[in-house]
Amino acid sequence: MSKRDDLIAKYAGDLKAKCGMTADMDLLTKVVIGCGPSIYNADAETVSASQESELETVKQNFLVKKLGLANGPKLDEALAKVLEIYGKSNRNKYRAVVYYMLTKHFGKEAVYK
Repeated sequence: MSKRDDLIAKYAGDLKAKCGMTADMDLLTKVVIGCGPSIYNADAETVSASQESELETVKQNFLVKKLGLANGPKLDEALAKVLEIYGKSNRNKYRAVVYYMLTKHFGKEAVYK
């Protein structure tokens, strides 16, 4: 297995154990590929939920630019909901898992087709 395959398996495990979701492996794989090299960088592979600037980056670069959503309070609410599901006490919130859950939340799976 490649390093990326190992990471995809780890993210699917996180979705199951910490979020109570069974991953759509095809979509998860596409989200991971879309994250690019950031998943191999220890600092960039996680989302710092306590940093406002990090949440703004996720909102602007992923929700607005990638998913094509209009900026507004619904984006903040969705991000807060996803982070709540992932678990506030969970220290490592993997970027690919957060992006996957946001994609599912907004029903934007078609972006990755």
